[in-house]
Amino acid sequence: MKILVATEKPFAKEAVDGIREIIEKAGHELALLERYTDKAQLLEAVADVDALIVRSDKVTAEVIDAAPQLKVVVRAGAGYDNLDLAKCTERNIVAMNTPGQNSNAVAELAIAMMIYMSRNQFKPGTGMEISGKHLGIIGFGNIGQLVAKKAVGLGMEVLVYTNEIKERHKRWNTIFSKDKLYSSSHFVSVNIPATPMTRHSVGYDLISQMPKGGCLINTARKEIIDEDGLIKAMEERPDLKYATDIAPDRYAEMKEKFGDRVFATPKKMGAETAEANVNAGLAAAHQIVEYFELGNTRFQVNK
Repeated sequence: MKILVATEKPFAKEAVDGIREIIEKAGHELALLERYTDKAQLLEAVADVDALIVRSDKVTAEVIDAAPQLKVVVRAGAGYDNLDLAKCTERNIVAMNTPGQNSNAVAELAIAMMIYMSRNQFKPGTGMEISGKHLGIIGFGNIGQLVAKKAVGLGMEVLVYTNEIKERHKRWNTIFSKDKLYSSSHFVSVNIPATPMTRHSVGYDLISQMPKGGCLINTARKEIIDEDGLIKAMEERPDLKYATDIAPDRYAEMKEKFGDRVFATPKKMGAETAEANVNAGLAAAHQIVEYFELGNTRFQVNK
């Protein structure tokens, strides 16, 4: 089988070498398309491949149509909204992600953002300590759980939103009301995927309930935030802050209005560590090999 790694933003060399070793040891062929600058390059590269590994690269219907032999595509990372799942399903292509491989990197960034915003983005002035503050967590998967553990280590009080108690919730202070969680939390960490149900699910009604000096931390997807509602809340509440790992569509307007009360990374940085880069790439390669050898679809996201 021919397996293509297509990355505008390439894996680290260590990851590529590891992917190659896994793929070739299993008797497959590895092809690389790195730092491509035109979609036409991707369309040409997928023409004869059986499997595809991507990072944040968009696997659209056009890309899938250009890949008549494609059987499986793996997004090296947790989020998979860059994959056209409907088209994959229509073509009987298995789409997977690699959950957990980037989790620690994203969790560390969430904690770093809390400190950064609490200390006035490291500019002169009196800041605030995060120890002793309440942290509300929305989304308690791999990332949310790691955020919680790190926050406890820094002396924070953790509150976890859920609508169903599962084993992973039992040691934590759980809340069944989003309103109560937001109104009780100095910080809220958002760690949920972008789905039709979660898009624009965090808006004015929730954000405006946060305590004085409240700070919303988004290391998930920008689509989850209702930007109109966020702006309205921040206009009415000059004490509120927002930090995000992907710039809002209206970021320039927000910076002009709110200055250092708003922060966005220049480009999504959650998984940008050497460790996460390698972990996700190797996991993607292993999953493809196991799919071809054993039919393993454990991490399929288009069932």
